Amino acid sequence: MNMAAIGMIAGMALGFAGWFGGFGAFVLVAALGAVGFVAGRFAEGDLDPGDFFRGRGGRRGPR
Repeated sequence: MNMAAIGMIAGMALGFAGWFGGFGAFVLVAALGAVGFVAGRFAEGDLDPGDFFRGRGGRRGPR
């Protein structure tokens, strides 16, 4: 399944959650979708746990 179809399905799920459950359900579905996305990236090996704790590069602090 391509990324456009996955995005469309996710958008429809968020739309249904917002329509039937209100804003709280919309936020809950969006947050759980983000958690699922990150977990999927970990499972595929595209992300390492250290990616969240490392800086973007270079030195930190004054020179």
